[in-house]
Amino acid sequence: MTDLINNITADLEKQIEAYQPEFELSDVGSVLEAGDGIARVDGLSAVRAQELVQFANGVIGIAFNLESESVGVIIMGEYSAIDEGMTVRSTGRIASVPVGDAMIGRVVNALGQPIDGKGIIKTDTYRPIERIAPGVIDRKDVDTPVQTGLIAIDAMTPIGRGQRELIIGDRQTGKTAITIDTIINQKGKDLLCIYVAIGQKKAGVARTVDVLTRHGAMEYTTVVVAAADEPAALQYIAPYAGCAMGEEFM
Repeated sequence: MTDLINNITADLEKQIEAYQPEFELSDVGSVLEAGDGIARVDGLSAVRAQELVQFANGVIGIAFNLESESVGVIIMGEYSAIDEGMTVRSTGRIASVPVGDAMIGRVVNALGQPIDGKGIIKTDTYRPIERIAPGVIDRKDVDTPVQTGLIAIDAMTPIGRGQRELIIGDRQTGKTAITIDTIINQKGKDLLCIYVAIGQKKAGVARTVDVLTRHGAMEYTTVVVAAADEPAALQYIAPYAGCAMGEEFM
């Protein structure tokens, strides 16, 4: 019995000696009111505009309206569980998404968090979702074509890398089919693709990902999803997130 007590004591002493306290400084506030995807927070005196904040239940928000007495926060998730008095802490990171090679082949939400069940995304590089675009003088000339694989489009409407092209049409006229065919046609052409699905049903997005997977296109594609049942704030920043991921590869 004595030996057992001595062993336990020795183990405790080793754990105490090996303990290294970790300190983290963060600005902490509390929710004054919340509703309809917006929260008003008191106490975040040092928070910056467009900075990410985290509620006690793990939901992320963006500090948007900085007032003298309170801070308006856009809630980037389910807001019904956020109640008055809940603590909020600043993260010190301006609204940004993870970027880099680890994003290729993954399905993520508008915050860059994986939703494909393939585990965490291992990257330490982040890129702000809002940044000043490079000027026309600084941009490279559009000199490399992008073949969609559709003869009618490639013959009459040539598209180049670095060029913007609008696909417009009524519902169920094949806009998505054109983009998916174009992504599939880029296989082996050293071109990375990012598909941002905004306001679509999750079942439809799942079918799209399945098509890309079956044709081997997910090997060079990132899918960003802001589904129809997600908050309007996430749908709003989804295209910005997709552009930020693409600009990192650029």
